[in-house]
Amino acid sequence: MTFEERKAQVKSYLGKRVVIGIDRPIGYVHKKETYSLTYPINYGYIPGVFGGDDEELDVYLLGVNEPVEKYECEIIAIAHRHNDVEDKLVGAPVGKKFTKAEIENAIRFQEQYYDTEVEAL
Repeated sequence: MTFEERKAQVKSYLGKRVVIGIDRPIGYVHKKETYSLTYPINYGYIPGVFGGDDEELDVYLLGVNEPVEKYECEIIAIAHRHNDVEDKLVGAPVGKKFTKAEIENAIRFQEQYYDTEVEAL
């Protein structure tokens, strides 16, 4: 997938409703080589849709404060990673609004390791 294709793909989801699978629910601990990461929000993917890393396209889920296995949400933002091969989508319950600052704060637990720019609706 080229850079242009990757950007067009994630932009095409802004404002759309999608059903996401959650593989890292709130409280999930992801052990990395040099640190571990505890997820304060639900994190998942759009089944069958592949992103720039050739894995299913990832989605942060805001505004759902208990672990879930799947969820229908509205895509409210994109986390553009300037130093990685993939971007992340940000979803929320349909009709729920978050400011750009709130989104950046919510996904910082993971995006602090990347050069990320948030594009919000």
